Amino acid sequence: MYDEKLRGFGVRVTAKSVRSFNLNFRIAGRERRITIGKYPAWSVAAARRQAESYRREIDRGEDPLAERDAARSAPTVKDLFARYAAEHLPTKAPRSAADDRSMWVKDILPRLGPKKVADLRFDDCDQLHRSISQSRPTRANRVIEVLRKALNLAIRWGWLERNPASGVRRNPEEKRTRYLSPSELARLTEALAAHPQRASADAILFMLLTGCRRGEALSATWDQFDLAQRVWSKPAATTKQRRFHRVPYSARVAALLDERRASECGEAVFAGPTGNPLTDVKRTWASVCETANLEDVRLHDLRHTYASVLASSGASLPVVGALLGHSQPQTTARYAHLYDDTLRLATEAVSERLR
Repeated sequence: MYDEKLRGFGVRVTAKSVRSFNLNFRIAGRERRITIGKYPAWSVAAARRQAESYRREIDRGEDPLAERDAARSAPTVKDLFARYAAEHLPTKAPRSAADDRSMWVKDILPRLGPKKVADLRFDDCDQLHRSISQSRPTRANRVIEVLRKALNLAIRWGWLERNPASGVRRNPEEKRTRYLSPSELARLTEALAAHPQRASADAILFMLLTGCRRGEALSATWDQFDLAQRVWSKPAATTKQRRFHRVPYSARVAALLDERRASECGEAVFAGPTGNPLTDVKRTWASVCETANLEDVRLHDLRHTYASVLASSGASLPVVGALLGHSQPQTTARYAHLYDDTLRLATEAVSERLR
């Protein structure tokens, strides 16, 4: 039933006698219908006034349904994750990508998944951070970093104009750097030499002797090594910075590789019993730490120890950074304090010459 005076305005009655006010209109050659509301929540007079307002918009060439359709089809945080996973996660190292995905699945999506990206506010992000901070303060920082990155991508994709996660206050974090002492290193190498799981024990020793990351060691294949020149060429896909890294290695590493080469016939340098590359060395590491009586030591601390030995031997920060594969000088600068002894010896030498 349509109104005789206001073109397109009418009431629609369903089989169950539900009555709704509508406005039919044509714009850009398309037939459209917008529902105003149901009777009696909307009176006839109120519905007619709303229809007149819509009609004025239509006469100006505006589509009153466009904003409603846009809001209905606007991407949610769940949609944001889908695109983030498809376009951004493949650019990260596998372990880092898996960690990102875990934060989305366990922390972000359960709280924010259905929410429209455009409707996100600072309070939503801040409350997410504070909620996780109650039990996992460091993890809360990582989660908000991942969300902030995704929202920056959303701005690039035209889904947002500003990042609602910007300005969330991070929890204080104490930088932890553990260096193994000479006696600890001696006990560690002895325990590794005696361990029955040779592939995983050799992988740990390889990490200690090269300063490489766990993922770089476990994904190493023979075609990455120039055994004659003693150079390891790490593909970009295996490095944290996603950059090709070419680095020489020592005679001791060469000897270790020769031993591995004699026992391995597959492509992987550190393969398990099935011939496939090792995926982790947690059990061997825990066993070795117990045997060597090492307390509060992480596998990644072997990398810090390698850097500390380099620095105390007088290698410059650029050399340390080059061997570790750092792309930013400030990353290597964390080891600057290790040069105190080297600098002290140098200034003492000057004093002696001037005496």
